[in-house]
Parts: sequence; structure tokens; C-alpha cells
Amino acid sequence: MIGMAASATLGSLKSTSIRCVEMHTTGEPSRIIWCGFPVPTGTLLQQRDKAKSHLDHIRKRLMFEPRGHDDMYGAILSADTELTESGEAHMGVLFTHNDGFSTMCGHATIAMGRFLVDTHEPTIFPKRKELKYDGKTKTIDLVLHAPCGPLQVTVPTTEDGWRSDPTRPVSFVSVPSFATAIDLSVCIEEKYRWPELGDRKSIAVDLAYGGAFYCVLPAASLGFPDGSKKPNLDKMSFATKQLKAAINDQSEIRYFLRHPEHRGLEYLYGIIVTDAVGFVQEGTEGAGSGLTYFADQAIDRSPTGSGVQARIALSYARKILKVGQSWTYHSLLSNACGGRGAMVGSVSEEVTIPGFENNGYAAVKVKVEGFAYYTGTSSWIVEAEDQVAEAGFTMKNLSTAS
Repeated sequence: MIGMAASATLGSLKSTSIRCVEMHTTGEPSRIIWCGFPVPTGTLLQQRDKAKSHLDHIRKRLMFEPRGHDDMYGAILSADTELTESGEAHMGVLFTHNDGFSTMCGHATIAMGRFLVDTHEPTIFPKRKELKYDGKTKTIDLVLHAPCGPLQVTVPTTEDGWRSDPTRPVSFVSVPSFATAIDLSVCIEEKYRWPELGDRKSIAVDLAYGGAFYCVLPAASLGFPDGSKKPNLDKMSFATKQLKAAINDQSEIRYFLRHPEHRGLEYLYGIIVTDAVGFVQEGTEGAGSGLTYFADQAIDRSPTGSGVQARIALSYARKILKVGQSWTYHSLLSNACGGRGAMVGSVSEEVTIPGFENNGYAAVKVKVEGFAYYTGTSSWIVEAEDQVAEAGFTMKNLSTAS
């Protein structure tokens, strides 16, 4: 009976199946899509633009119900980019979530590092044989081409270098990160207010770039003095949504979301609500927590890898951290798990961004370390008759047809 049902299903497919490896980094999912997604041609940023304009229904199919959920996250392999073609990268990636295609993702980079080392199938990873095993450190380095730029990824391996070692953290050094505003006052108009704001008319925030732009502020400043100890996620979600809308509505604030190289990177990706709690990992200067609402108010279960980059850039700008120093970053989940799943961010080096020298921004390369694990594999299909779930759906955006 099962075989007959499967045959009938395969006979009515509307498209080929999309095949994925499922992983998580501190509970945050990474659906690594390695087959069946029609990756566009062109530079990686062009591929991202084309995917946004022509393939958004497939994104929704993979991210939303019934195949995913509103907080799902995906990474689409793209073997042919301008950097893989020139030999400057081994693999390209398009990151995807509940609101489109992002420019950077740290937790998925950590997961993909393991996957790309573990796969030895050339149809999945054509440049796998180019990776070099370092017998002294028992690691393999690879370069992942993200829309924001190249990421230098180091993956710990077993003794023979054949597969990744899940007992040691994957690390990556990303594109230059920089703080663009510290203690910036944001006016909150009446239409953007939230109850916990009280009678305040403005709020102070920090803005920083870590492959994507983040607004960073303490939970108490947002109006939640208990912070991550007793978080009300729904109320925090509403407050951060209102704050994000207020920022996007003010051109004088959006001025600080400028990138020196690509206009396509100039948008506010997420709000990070911070708290000065968390287990301090050995060798780091201290610890803190962050609750990140990104894209369309998705909650990051992990400490947010690109957010760690932005927060390190802020700590460097505030002279809290120097080159070579590290900090432990937690999410709600890693704190609840006794510190397991924390990420460590380090100031790797100070760098100069061409054409951006006189803007007062001190850019740094940031090293981020974390752990990712496999949860399974999947193969997603669409039956020709399925008009409900062809492009996926999310319960929070449903409305009754009139």
C-alpha cells in the first residue's frame, strides 16, 4: 500500500523534489538545500535579486508550513558564483528566511562548514577535493561566498580529516564589521509607541553592521527591566517591531545604515535586545545575552552569528574589547541549557574599508565560534492538485477572503 501511494504521488508531482540536509546551531534551524532549487545565474547578489523577484514562491514553500514554520531558516547552495569561478571561494550560498533572502547568517555558516567538509559527493560540492587538511590542527579551511562577501571558515575534523569533529567548534572570520551609531536617539512617534515605553518620546540605540545591519539596545532601555530572566516574547516582539518601523520611517536614522560597497546591503535586518547575564567561557573577557528578532519578527534561537559580529564591532568602538580579546554570547536557549550552545566572538584585526576611511567607523574582522549538529534529511515535493500548500502559508498572516 505504501509503495502504491508513493508511486501515485510521484506520478502527480508538479515539480522535481527539493532535497535538504537539516541541521541546527543552538536550536536555530539550518535547512541546507542542495538539490532541486533552481538557482539563478549571475553574480551572487544578482542571484539573490533574481531569487527574490522570480523564486519567492519556492522560498515560501520551503520556509513556511506545512514543510517548515514561521521561524524557519534556509541556506541554498550555489556552486557557480563570481568568486567560485575566480578560485576565491569554494562554494556560494543564498540565505533565506520568513521574509526573503538575507545577506549574511552566522549560525548557518557554522552548520554549512560541517556539511561541506562531510560531503564527498562532487555533484553536491564540486570543489570538495580542493580542501586541504591540516594535520597539526586537525582542521580544514574553506571559503564560503555569502551575499555580503567571502567568509573564511575553519572546520575541526577527525584524525584522518575525512569528516568534521562535532566535539570542537566551527569558526569563521567574516567581512569587515563596524559600528555606525552609538547611543543614537530615535524619536518614537505616537503610531509607533508600545506600552512598555512609558511616557518617553525617544529611545537610545546602537547601530552596527556584521554582514547585515542590526539595532542593539538593552532590554531595560526597551522597557523590560527583567530582561531575559522573565521574557515576555510576544510583548518584546511587538516593541521591537514598532522600534524597527520607527527607524525605517526616519531618513536621518536610515543614514546610519550605509554600506561603503553595496547598496543592496543597506537595510535594517534585526533588533538585538541585550542583557548582561550568561556563563563566561574560559579565555573570554565576559559574557552577555541577546534576543534577536530578525526579518519578519522571527526569533533566533541561537546567539546570532552575524549579530555577534555587530556586537563585537560595538564593543571595539566603545573600547571594551581590544584586538585579540573575546566575549561569550548567549541566547535564551543557551542560558537555559546551562551555557551549552554559546558563541564566542573575538576581535581578529582592525581593517580599513576603501573609500570609507574618513567616516569615523573603525572596521574590524571578527572571528565567531559555535557548534552545529545534524537533525536529519528531507525531500520536499508538491502534488499538482495541492492548491493550499503549494507556496506554503503562515498562520500569523492569514486573512479571510471576502
